[in-house]
Amino acid sequence: MCVFRPQLIHSHPMRRPVFDPEQLPVVPTEASLPALGVTRLTAEFVRERLQMPPDWQPEQTDESRLIDASLKLREAAVLVPLVQREAGLTVLLTQRNASLSQHAGQVSFPGGGREDFDRDMVDTALRETMEEVGISADHIEVIGSLPDYITGTGFHVSPIVGLLVPDFTLQPDPSEVAEVFEVPLAFLMDPANHEVRELRWEDRVRRFYAMPYRRSGQESDSGHHFIWGATAGMLRNLYHLLAA
Repeated sequence: MCVFRPQLIHSHPMRRPVFDPEQLPVVPTEASLPALGVTRLTAEFVRERLQMPPDWQPEQTDESRLIDASLKLREAAVLVPLVQREAGLTVLLTQRNASLSQHAGQVSFPGGGREDFDRDMVDTALRETMEEVGISADHIEVIGSLPDYITGTGFHVSPIVGLLVPDFTLQPDPSEVAEVFEVPLAFLMDPANHEVRELRWEDRVRRFYAMPYRRSGQESDSGHHFIWGATAGMLRNLYHLLAA
């Protein structure tokens, strides 16, 4: 697994901006990248690519410039769950409970902080997935990992990729998860659906990826999900790996 260490550049405590990411402006980007073809969106291709990756570079892995230099990073892991549906692979995501102290209301992968009793980061990702959405390790084939990702909220995240056969029954923890939903991998692996949003705050500029998704046939707010920040950044890295 590639591990990217933080480069902490602030020597003074930082106040954190309060903002609605959906209201931030979209920044024009350079020449668009192509969508992945159907052959690269199969379980077989993804498994092979994760297990025998070519020479490639992730686009972004470190948001530590946003962190107070005195803040110690906490190790965490997430599962990037690829569900093998008949119509094609989907990515299972959660909408976090709005009352949580960390990442409230955001779209995220199942996951959380490493505990002392976890054997490794795979163990952390599988345990957290079971605790958050009720999917046990019996339903998950771990096929590899993406480069570690340091978030702007002080987490050093190991993204573990797993293939799921859709014979599981969801049991979300209502204290953590407001909703569980799936997005077609083809949608997320099409850069035409990748926006760059910009936050200007004091003397800093932060740009991050966003992937707004509205489920087909859903016009209400319940069918709209704004995927952004670290989750979108990891998905963008997955795109680069599968496209390499």
